[in-house]
Amino acid sequence: MSTSLIVTFIGPDRPGLVESLASIVGAHGASWSDSRMASLAERFAGIVHLTVPQARAAKLTAALQQGAAELGLRAIVDAGGAARTDDTVAFSLDLTGADHEGIVRDVSRVLSEHGVNIEEAATETESAPMSGELVFHCAMALSAPVGLDLGALEEALEALADDIMVDIELSTS
Repeated sequence: MSTSLIVTFIGPDRPGLVESLASIVGAHGASWSDSRMASLAERFAGIVHLTVPQARAAKLTAALQQGAAELGLRAIVDAGGAARTDDTVAFSLDLTGADHEGIVRDVSRVLSEHGVNIEEAATETESAPMSGELVFHCAMALSAPVGLDLGALEEALEALADDIMVDIELSTS
């Protein structure tokens, strides 16, 4: 029987970190199922979903924590939860607007009020080509119960977009 581990890493970025971590995973007969990694402000930040035979999970956990420490990383290992069994609908949200305080807070509040879960989010700022003003971009993968009133969610997001002066687009593809 296999078990899931969710591992987060953070520390100074440098070449070879992922290879070193993947070697530890492979040496313990585990599978690297899913991951998100980034270099942010010269720091490596990663989250990895591993699948490992249950009998090897404790040894893999210890090896990851020791190996991460040797690489100058902090590691947190958590046993993965059970797979979601409820019926959900997946959709996405894309947002663009002048960067200012509170955008993520305000959008996530509206989503939470409507029972929407943020499965994944990516944000970035960049300078506008002509003005140099900072533009904020956000892309979110979302899920919600099948019975979600999508019209009510769209109305709430449109009202918010007007209030905070951003463009928000929902896609149910």
